[in-house]
Amino acid sequence: MKLVYSERAVSDLVRLREFISQHNPSAAARIAGELMAKIEHLRRFPLIGKLVEESPEPQQIRDLVVSDHLVRYLPTEAAIIVLRIWHHREHRAPGE
Repeated sequence: MKLVYSERAVSDLVRLREFISQHNPSAAARIAGELMAKIEHLRRFPLIGKLVEESPEPQQIRDLVVSDHLVRYLPTEAAIIVLRIWHHREHRAPGE
């Protein structure tokens, strides 16, 4: 199964890694690696995440919890599209 990252998801990864590296560069690398490894599991288990009822597509969009982070994604027949990645304490606009 193909894994695709949206531009916003890539920006989220960069932002999270930069924020963490300001305080602990080794933790930034470790956490980024953990996120990528867990996201990679979606290739084999695309429905593992919890459905997001408040999303625009509540029967399709899912959230995967990875430690203190939330990965929002859309599994399709052709690919898994990673939409966003947040730290669980980050503010998110409604519908994101």
